[in-house]
Order: sequence, then structure tokens, then C-alpha cells
Amino acid sequence: MEAEQKKKMDPMTITLLAGRNINLMVGIFTLTATWVGGGFILGIAETVYNPTQGLVWALVPVAYIITFFLGGLFFAKPMRENKYITMMDPFQKKYGNVLSSLLLFPTLIADVLWVARTLVSIGGTMHVILGIDMVYSNILSAAVAITYTLMGGFFSVAYTDVIQLILIFVSLWVCVPFLMSNPNTVSILQTALVEWFQDPWVGKVESRDAGKWLDEFLLLALGGLAYQAFYQRILSASSYRGAQYTCFVSAGFCLVLGIPPMLVGAVAASTDWTQTDYPSSLGPYENQQAGAILPIALNYLTPNIISGVGLGAVAAAAMSSMDSALLSSASLFSSNIYRNIIRKEASDRELQWVIRISVIVTGLAGTGLSFLDNSVMIFWHFGVDMSYTIMFPQLVCILFFKVSNSYGSLVGLVVGLVLRILSGEPLIGLKPVIRFPGLRKKDNTYIQYFPFRTTIVIISIMCILSVSWLASIVFKDPHSESWDVFKIVQKQAKVDAETKAIKEKKLAKKATEATDTGQEEALF
Repeated sequence: MEAEQKKKMDPMTITLLAGRNINLMVGIFTLTATWVGGGFILGIAETVYNPTQGLVWALVPVAYIITFFLGGLFFAKPMRENKYITMMDPFQKKYGNVLSSLLLFPTLIADVLWVARTLVSIGGTMHVILGIDMVYSNILSAAVAITYTLMGGFFSVAYTDVIQLILIFVSLWVCVPFLMSNPNTVSILQTALVEWFQDPWVGKVESRDAGKWLDEFLLLALGGLAYQAFYQRILSASSYRGAQYTCFVSAGFCLVLGIPPMLVGAVAASTDWTQTDYPSSLGPYENQQAGAILPIALNYLTPNIISGVGLGAVAAAAMSSMDSALLSSASLFSSNIYRNIIRKEASDRELQWVIRISVIVTGLAGTGLSFLDNSVMIFWHFGVDMSYTIMFPQLVCILFFKVSNSYGSLVGLVVGLVLRILSGEPLIGLKPVIRFPGLRKKDNTYIQYFPFRTTIVIISIMCILSVSWLASIVFKDPHSESWDVFKIVQKQAKVDAETKAIKEKKLAKKATEATDTGQEEALF
């Protein structure tokens, strides 16, 4: 029976979701490894070391706990029980091909940015520790990740993640004692709240910064719920409960794995860099090298062999995230664009080639972007920002609000995109047109201290629901039905019929199981 079910299973499901039969422990490892990437490790160390931020701004580990718990409690069930292949399936099913294709592009762009930030993290590390030019290290890393992703689809990604996560955990903890015992470093307990070589590494949140802190926390916590890589792991679980357990356990793993890079940042902030072999009379922060503080600390505060171990940790973390982003984008394009729109009659062999080509194209695009900037945080924030402000409102509405339809979704997309652009972005020098309360100018750059991203999310959700509700009323009238470009009434009727059929099938299955159980009890 099991062999027969596997034979009938869609080849796309086997390649992209490992046949929905990933072992629970493997699922936990691959979900954790996906989130604990090069950006995770380098980003935490950079934030803790940065004297203008500190530990209280290193929000990632705690934010990811929220991501996984919300994902397990609310998002896993509707996605897993409907047996979707990608996170865009509910959009395609309810909104149709045209609108779902528009919504697909922000997700694809976020994946490409994910690849870029991953390559920047490993390229910068190899450049500092081994002296290898970032161009060569980025190309080599991309080639390795693309190769083994092509070899086995989700199976190869998941099982290499297991090895990579173990390497990350062991390598980082091996480095920590050597860093903390360096003679040029003051105890991090002494520098936590008292200024020594720079401001205390614990940091602080001024009352005027509270809105910005809250906005960044919600950005990281909720933005991750709009990534295909997250749902790829949920949908590969053998059951809904398995998907939940995967999320909950992974949350704890992320918190534990966030401790070593936090300690690295604290040690770097507690070090007298003028007494080390660091080639400058100024520290890494003054030389605008805060983004590379983890490899710098490993290189100048530990023995050579230990810094090599640390390089292995960053490389493993980078690879574990990059392969996920590559397969994520390949899943979206091959399933939602190619098979469902371009060539519905495509053969299994043809689809396999489309997946391979998608992986290569995403890898090349991310590699090209990685040459434009050396900051991990820039690519990290851009990718998560797009997922949070554009895709998260869309996902919430389609999964939890029956009233949502194509008209509301389109208006929400346009409103969210326009508001985000007009709000400005200091990372690329985009000046804000909309000046939210608390806007301040710092070093010739305007910064929004109001939680503007979260405000955009709320406005987008309100637009989607209100316009959807209005459209559903207008187009219910037979006289206006001919004006219904998106055919929302017909699509909703079709979705309702399919939902009813699924419920009836489940009830029939339960009735059959109950009857079989009763017959077995009667025999005894």
C-alpha cells in the first residue's frame, strides 16, 4: 500500500517536499539550519558589538521564537491540511494566475536577496581569515551550494542541513572559550554595563527609540512567516502535528545557537584592539568593519587553528541557508509559474529540468548582487522588509479571512508597495516623502523612528479586507456581474464547493474508521 501511494505521488512533491515524509528530527534540523545562517551569526555579532546598538537590539533569536510558535500554532494547519506544495498555492487557487504571479515576484526577490546576504557573510569571513578575495569566495560558495542542491532536491538539502547544524553548534562553542580568555580582553561581565573601550555592549533603548525597536522586532518575528523556505519545511512533514513539533523545537534551538555569536560581539566590544595584531590604531567599528567583527575577532583573538574552526561554522551556516533559498525560489517558479501557467502539460522530466535551471538562475542572480555591497545587514533587512510589508498582510488575509478576494489583494499590494517606497530607506539613500512622527536626521540621513513598517502592514490588511468586502457586495448583484474582471463570485463558489467536498471526504473517512473499529471490537 505504501509503495503504491508513493508511486501515485506527484513527482514535484517528491522533489520539492521529499514526498511529505521527512523524519521529525531531520525536519527540526533543517528548519533550524535554514534560519541559523551566515546572516544570523554575523548579524548578531555585529549588532552586539556596535556601540550604537548592543545586545538589546540583537532581536533575531527571540524574534525567531515568535516566528516558529506563531507558525506552528496558526499557519501550519491550513497550509499542511490543504496539502499545498508552495506558500503561493492558496493565492493561485483563490485569486487566479495573473494576480498570484504579481504576488510571486516579491517572494522571489526576497529569496535572491537571501542568497546574496549568505554569500556576503561567507565571502567576508574567508577574506578576513584566509585572505581570499570575496569575488572568488562568493563564486566558489555559490557553485558548491548550487551543485548539491541540484543533486537531490529537498532530500539533499535536508540531510546536509543535519550535518551543517551539528558543525555550526560544535564549531562556535569551541571558539568561545579562546575568545573570552584572550589577554587583551576585559571580562564581558565588567563591560556589560560600564564603559571601557566603548559603550556597554548590553546597549539600551531610549524612549524615543521604542517605536523603531518594536518595528524591527515585529519585522523579524512576522516577516519570516512570509518565506517559502519556512513552508517548505512545514509541508514536508508527515503530519500536521509533526509540522507543529518541528516549529516548537526549532525555536529553542535558534535561541541556543544565538548565544555564541552574542558572546563574540560582547568580547569584541570588551577588547583593547590597539594591543592586538589588528592593523590599525583604530578599532574595527571606527574602520567601518563592524559587519565583519566575527571573523575579525576569530582572526585576531584566537589561535590560527581555532579561527579555522570558526570559519567552518560560518561556512556551514551560510550553506545551510543558501541551499534553502535556492530550492525555495525553484519551487515557486517551477510549480506556480511553469507548471500551472506556462506549460500545464509539462512532463515530469521537463519539470525536473525547470527546477534545476531555476536553482542555477537564482544562484547566479544572488551571486551578482553579492558584489554590490559588503554588508550582511543590508541584504538581510531588504529581504525581510519586503516579506513583512508586502507578503505578510496578503498571507494573513487569504489564510484567515474568507472575505478576501482579488480586488482587495490587488489594492493591498499597491497600497503597501507605494507606502513602503514613500517611507524612504536610509540603507540606499532613499529619502522619505511620508514623514511619520519621530522622523530624525542623523549624519545627513533621515531615519523613521515611528513603527512605520507595522503601520503599513495594518493599513494593507485593512485595505485588503475592506475592498474585498465592498467588491463581494457589488458583484453579487447580477447586473454588475459582467464587470467582475476577476470573477470573484464564481471563484468563491468553486472554493466553497471544494472545501465542502474535502470536509465530506474527511467525515466519510472517520465514519469508515469508526465502523472498522466497531467490527474489530465485536470480533473480540
